[in-house]
Order: sequence, then C-alpha cells, then structure tokens
Amino acid sequence: MLREQFPGLNVTVHGKPLVYLDNAATAQRPQTVLDAVQAYYTRFNANIHRGVHHLSEVATERFENARASMARLLNAPSARQVVFTRGSTESINLVANTFARERVQAGDEILISHMEHHSNIVPWQLLCQQTGAVLKVIPMNQRGELCLQSLDELITERTRMLAVVHVSNSLGTINPVKEIIATAHARGVPVLVDGSQAVPHMAVDVQDLDCDFYTVSGHKMYGPTGIGVLYGKMHHLEAMPPWQGGGEMIAKVTFEKTVFNHVPAKFEAGTPNIAGGIGLGAAAEFIMHTGIDAIQRRDAELLAYATEKMQAIEGLRIIGTAAEKTAVISFVLDGVHPHDLGTVLDHYGIAIRTGHHCTMPALQFFKVPGTARASFAFYNTEEEIDYLAESIQKAREMFA
Repeated sequence: MLREQFPGLNVTVHGKPLVYLDNAATAQRPQTVLDAVQAYYTRFNANIHRGVHHLSEVATERFENARASMARLLNAPSARQVVFTRGSTESINLVANTFARERVQAGDEILISHMEHHSNIVPWQLLCQQTGAVLKVIPMNQRGELCLQSLDELITERTRMLAVVHVSNSLGTINPVKEIIATAHARGVPVLVDGSQAVPHMAVDVQDLDCDFYTVSGHKMYGPTGIGVLYGKMHHLEAMPPWQGGGEMIAKVTFEKTVFNHVPAKFEAGTPNIAGGIGLGAAAEFIMHTGIDAIQRRDAELLAYATEKMQAIEGLRIIGTAAEKTAVISFVLDGVHPHDLGTVLDHYGIAIRTGHHCTMPALQFFKVPGTARASFAFYNTEEEIDYLAESIQKAREMFA
C-alpha cells in the first residue's frame, strides 16, 4: 500500500494515531525521498560541479539527474530550463527582480488575481513601489472562481506582467491557467504561474500551458523543504540578468569584469541545497512512478467524500466552492474560532491548518478573518475523513 511508504504518518499525537490533513502546508515524505537524502549525506557527501574526485562526481551526477527528473515531470523542453531555488517564493522573487524589473517603468501595470498567496503578491507590490508601476487585480466571485470576463479589460497596453496561481491553497480552486495564458499572450503579456499546489495533485505540462515561467515548491510535492524550481522559457532565461552573485554562476571573474555562466548556473549562486535537490528529484520520480493520473483520481474521490461529510455538519460553511477544485476544504464553524477548533482537533490527533493561510486578501473578500483548512493527499483515507467529521461534531457540541 502506498500509505505504508510514508513513515511520518505512523506516529501518535496525544496518544492517538495521527490524522494528517495539513498537506497544503507541507506534505509527508515517502521513504524513497528520505533514502535519497540520507544516501547523499552518508555515501557521497561532497560539493558539486567543481570537484574531480569520485564523491564530487557522484554528487554532481545525482544533482543533475534530479534536475532532469523535474524537467520530465513538468515536460520542460530541456533540463537547462529548470533552475533550482529555495521554493516558489524565491522563484517568484527571482522573476520579479530580473525579468520584470527590466520591463517595468512608472505607469506600467502588473496583473495578479484576488486569490494569490502572499508570495505572489508582495514581490510585485515591492516592484511597483520601487518603479512606480501599478498593481491590478483580477476579481473573483463568491464561489472562489476568477471573473475572467474582466480579463480583456484589465489587460492594457501598459500591462507588462501577469502572475496567477494555478491552484489556490486556501480555496482549492483550480484556475484555467491555459486560457488565461492564451488571453495574455494574445496581448503580448508574459505570464508566471505559481504551481505550488498544482504539481502534487495534477499533471502539469509547461509546453502545453505555454507559460513563460512556472514555479514549484518541493515540500508540497513530497520532497524536502527549502528546495524548489523555476521553469522558464529559454529565451527569457538567457536574456535575464543574474539576481545573486557568487560562486558557480560565473564563467570568469577579474577585478574589472565578470563573465556569467550559462543557464541555469547563472541563477544558482553559491553551494546549492544539494541534498534537497537530490531529494526533490526522488520526489519527482515517486510521483511519476505512482502515476499522476492515479493521484488525481484519488484526490477527487477524497474531496467528494469529505465535501459530503462536511456539508452535513450543522453550522459549518465551506469557503471556496468552485466547480473545479483540488483536495482542499476551508471552512468556518458557527460559534467556534478556527484556532480553537484546530486546538481541539489536535487533541484528537488531527492535524489541520487554521488562520489566513497567507491569503489575507482572499479571506477578506469572504469577510472571515480566518478558516480551518483540511487539505488531503492521496495517502489519506475515508476513515480519517469520518473521524474528522465526528471530531468536528464533538467540538461543536463542546463549544455550544
């Protein structure tokens, strides 16, 4: 059984078996990922790319194989288009501070959506403050779906960048990013897609989407923390200046001039998170071996089952009811603060997330300060969902 490959699920909390429903914050890791990280530290721990000794050569090969695995997972045309970063946050900041900064002047516009994670809001706000550009927002409706009929009006001759989330971490909404990209490209606007919540749950084909940039967060897709990737179209990556300076990203350095390395090394200054990269490659291989279609089907089953169970609880309201969703249910319970509910559920051994989920503007739209969020992965079970529903009922009766 696939669940048995995740040792982090086999623990107890307050004397009860763990029910882990916080996968949108970070997923558990399969044994293959843990083994890959341990193998690096115990069998070929060395710095990469610059060494000629055996350990360095093995580490370099494993690290670059991981890059190739991520390219296959995303169907990138070349592994060179996969830049290792600390995660989606750093990937977005990299694009904002290189590609976008060179395109944006005072009075220009950057377009994002109402449901963005803070990591896809704040970098663009900072860029606007520094350049005098204007940040514009695609609105959404009460179901948590983007109002794309307004997109043509929002995109103007001053629009220089569009950044949009593929899957909302707080609402579960799956956005029609291929349609959004096509609309933007028809007006000459490049698009960055935040894929943090998409890659663990669905097939992502960057060539089919035709996105200019796509970001991935490793720990959401069963990989280590502190590692992720930025995919970019090659002509963009080659034209972009480096963001950070240091070792590895150079071809030649004199006191008079520095010649920068080729893509992707140009954007990977310093010793990278070698173990994290190797672990991320193992996570990509795990997803491909398991089968993303099978994962997506299982997620859909869990979402449907959990939605039915939650809707039957008196006083519970689901926030985010888009027609196209992934396995995330955010909700509020009458008379119970989300933090209080989360604390009570923790005593039953249930891990959920409470608060604004780094999407404060989205929750302000729904006029709630925060929600409780149960987010599922394919290793969760219907029995765990039953237990969640029963425990919410108990908490409701307790506070009543």
